[in-house]
Amino acid sequence: MAGQMFMRVAEVAHELGVSEPYAYKLIRELNEELKKTGCITISGRIDRKFFYEKFYGTRYQNERKVD
Repeated sequence: MAGQMFMRVAEVAHELGVSEPYAYKLIRELNEELKKTGCITISGRIDRKFFYEKFYGTRYQNERKVD
């Protein structure tokens, strides 16, 4: 899935270690934030780069620092 532009709810839930209903809630909140900037969003999906910026301060998964 790493080559896809959007993350689906199952991937978000797995990445964060949360339930799928909570992942849907997070995706809705993030999509609302994107809509305010004029972006078009897709329900149940979140832009991968935006997700990693918001949760890890990076643009890509492989930039995360593991201590």
